[in-house]
Amino acid sequence: MQAEHFILETDRLGNLKQLPKLPPNKQIEVTFRVLDDAKDSAIKRRIPHPDLAGKIKILSDNIMDSVPESDWELLQ
Repeated sequence: MQAEHFILETDRLGNLKQLPKLPPNKQIEVTFRVLDDAKDSAIKRRIPHPDLAGKIKILSDNIMDSVPESDWELLQ
């Protein structure tokens, strides 16, 4: 079994705007999951809980030591 991910769009009547290219002579099982509107699913800025905001202090570089430098993927 092979899985492929498609995001399909519909027009104002609910008809598919464009059909995906599918393999010939195969049975296809489809599960539809309706996505939220794009404006609602935009990445939202995360903020700390009000009880924690402004109270956290970094006392050393232990945070940087917790992950090997090779895993940072910086300037590679």
